[in-house]
Amino acid sequence: MRPLTIQPSMTEQVYDQILAEIIAGRLSDHPRLIQEDLAKTLGVSRQPVQQALLLLRNQGILRDAPGRGLVVAPIEAGFVRDLFEVRAAAEALACRLAAGRGSKQAAKLGPKFIEDGRKAERDGSVFKLIAADKKFHEFLYDISGNRLIKETMQPYWVHLRRLMGEVLLRDETPRRIWDQHEAILQAIMRGNGTKAEDLARTHITKAASVFIARIEKNAEELNYAQSRAS
Repeated sequence: MRPLTIQPSMTEQVYDQILAEIIAGRLSDHPRLIQEDLAKTLGVSRQPVQQALLLLRNQGILRDAPGRGLVVAPIEAGFVRDLFEVRAAAEALACRLAAGRGSKQAAKLGPKFIEDGRKAERDGSVFKLIAADKKFHEFLYDISGNRLIKETMQPYWVHLRRLMGEVLLRDETPRRIWDQHEAILQAIMRGNGTKAEDLARTHITKAASVFIARIEKNAEELNYAQSRAS
């Protein structure tokens, strides 16, 4: 028998395309997303579009529009605060465990993740930066030796990717995160769990403050624009 080649389904491809457009900020101001229109634009049948939209709605990325269709759900500061409180705890635990259980793997495989992240930073590619960031943190989950950390965090990465896109497209500051990543990796490689845990928690807390500040600024700008228009 020949080995099977697993390829993304049409629904997965449609989902990835729509999510990429949302991350890029090209659908945030769209009045509504209609199945038929998206199917025509993407050159596919309505079924994979319907399934992809349903998944995005269930994940809280989209919500029902008045009347018909869907719209991109706004990012709320309260949700971001809750998300990053959970993330800080999970990341800190992962890094502490990784220092005790995966220091050799960190030394062997970790530098490549840092190299890829710095290359994405030099290239100035938002999507490469997001992908590199996700891969680095998932590597830390893997070498922690606790499978539940990755399983717990996996559903939240769709929101984290959107948040990173929201900030990185409009703000240069968060692009300088790879010094922090490298410091975390170095602590893990040295087997210093306490240091790795502290650095990870600080890293996530700083990221949260940047994201929340951006969301609040966007809300202020929107309120100001609406008040001027009225």
